[in-house]
Amino acid sequence: MRARTRTATRAVALAAVATLGAGLLAGCADDGKNSSGSSDGGSSNGKTTITMGLFGTMGFKEAGLYTEYEKLHPNIKIQENVTERNENYYPALVNHLTTNSGLMDVQAVEVGNIAEVVNTQAAKLEDLSKVSGVNKSDWLDWKWQQATTQDGQTIGLGTDIGPMGICYRKDLFQKAGLPSDREAVGKLWAGDWNKLVGVGEQYKKKAPNGTVFMDSPGGLLSAILGSEKTKFYDSSGKVVYKTNPAVRADFNLAAKAAQEGLVQPQTQFQPAWDQTIANSKFAAISCPPWMLGYLKAKSGKDAVGKWDVAAAPKAGNWGGSFLTVPKSGKHVKEAEQLVAWLTAPKQQAKLFAVQGSFPSAPAVYDMPAVQNAKNAMTGDSPIGQIFAEAAKSIPLQPIGPKDQIIGAGLGDNGIVLVTKGKSPEEAWKTAVKTIDNNLEK
Repeated sequence: MRARTRTATRAVALAAVATLGAGLLAGCADDGKNSSGSSDGGSSNGKTTITMGLFGTMGFKEAGLYTEYEKLHPNIKIQENVTERNENYYPALVNHLTTNSGLMDVQAVEVGNIAEVVNTQAAKLEDLSKVSGVNKSDWLDWKWQQATTQDGQTIGLGTDIGPMGICYRKDLFQKAGLPSDREAVGKLWAGDWNKLVGVGEQYKKKAPNGTVFMDSPGGLLSAILGSEKTKFYDSSGKVVYKTNPAVRADFNLAAKAAQEGLVQPQTQFQPAWDQTIANSKFAAISCPPWMLGYLKAKSGKDAVGKWDVAAAPKAGNWGGSFLTVPKSGKHVKEAEQLVAWLTAPKQQAKLFAVQGSFPSAPAVYDMPAVQNAKNAMTGDSPIGQIFAEAAKSIPLQPIGPKDQIIGAGLGDNGIVLVTKGKSPEEAWKTAVKTIDNNLEK
């Protein structure tokens, strides 16, 4: 089983606290099965039971979508089978796909794993582009392409995405002599991540006591990398992270921020990092929509309403999932119809309104659920409009089967070492050694 990585942890955080409007902290799901429906995915009281293999809290049940679908289809019963953490869920899924056994009627796949599934397991999954009612134009182009094979099979339909912004504390920016209006803040670093680091240098000169500019070196690096057109793999599927000049330049920029003390010396989603949130120890953070839910969960009450969201220097994505239908499922046609319905724009809008999962269907962006979206942490800020605008500009970035390993290596085994006194060159060499060893396994 793959060791837990920071990227996998992010996926858990995304699924567990993707909460915008309601600002709810999702509870932990059982690793086993629900009591609803039959355990074998067969028929229960004359109804066909469709089994859903999911990780974290994806929100379909919480948003009432299962209940609605069952009312529309009285002969259908939906049963969730949820594993709390993706790093436990995904290796089991790969094993089931490899052996072509033990699969649910529907299986979720996290965005960091979709390339591996597309490249190695597509033959085991249905081509959902052929399902009645599924239209490619309903999804963002790059989201659709992430789950599409080279020969044109689309083996997963997109649920949510994570368009990137920069969340910042208005009060801390003001105390440091920086503007606090989101338009003015966005202009400070528009188009260039180097400018964002430059703003961090300005912040440091008058930083409120005990605070630094950003939350972590890994978070900054991930955001910068997420906005590149090419990252760890090229369009042919070749590993290029060592030879891609953008990756090394991004690593060096994040290292510069770390050397200058512009970031907290923490690894994201660890207890010590949580404490920096609770104690208001930083002024800005790379921020997809679901991060607002995490900030709310970990912040003190005095932080409510003090945050805002500005456009990131360049658009990028952090997070998202897909629903797939295994060919070996017991109820393939019924599962295809359910997946098509769950991921349709109207249902994505409902999911966003309740759970905060940002839609991958652009038609939703003009709906009131997005246009009027607010969050307790950011007060009256039109966060739905801000993130919708970011989503439209996200580049189609090739994702490779070992993206998670490379990303975690550059962060957890690389850039964080700069905060511990290592030079950027030493940190890079350590990261490369760790990554290459893991890629060979």
